Amino acid sequence: MSKEPFETRLKTILGELKGMIGESGLTKQGEIREMLKRDLRLGQVDAEVLTLLVTQAQSDNPLEDMYSGPKAALRPIHEKVMAAINQFGPLETAPKKAYLSLRRKKQFATVGPATNSRVEVGLNMKGIKPTARLEAVPPGGICQYKVKLTDANEVDRELIAWIRLAYDAAG
Repeated sequence: MSKEPFETRLKTILGELKGMIGESGLTKQGEIREMLKRDLRLGQVDAEVLTLLVTQAQSDNPLEDMYSGPKAALRPIHEKVMAAINQFGPLETAPKKAYLSLRRKKQFATVGPATNSRVEVGLNMKGIKPTARLEAVPPGGICQYKVKLTDANEVDRELIAWIRLAYDAAG
């Protein structure tokens, strides 16, 4: 049994896994998980946990990762949405790989780049009639509605009012 502390051994193992993943050239979590299952003969859950640990450890700033490369020009839209939401009151943010989850007692919205030219705001709320701008999302998704934004000027009173409804409903 090694005498070095558990944290040191864990960092070493995660560092080796990160190196293995980097050498593979894989970037998608599903591909990385499948490689770990195949090459290390791990089960589904073990491979998933290690994939999450290693990929989350790769960045200290998930927003930089989300809005890097061709998506960098979308960051001002995200910032404007968040500036408005942060005035509502207390909330939790949970960065995911492709979006930022916003929560109170439950998730009320998501914000993130959907493509290289568009940010999507996902909204969890009920009883709102969809419009051309406020699109209903098929059941089973993360949110019930989404709004597509291609310009910071689209962060307007109407959008902020919808987000506020979702915020208030989330407790």
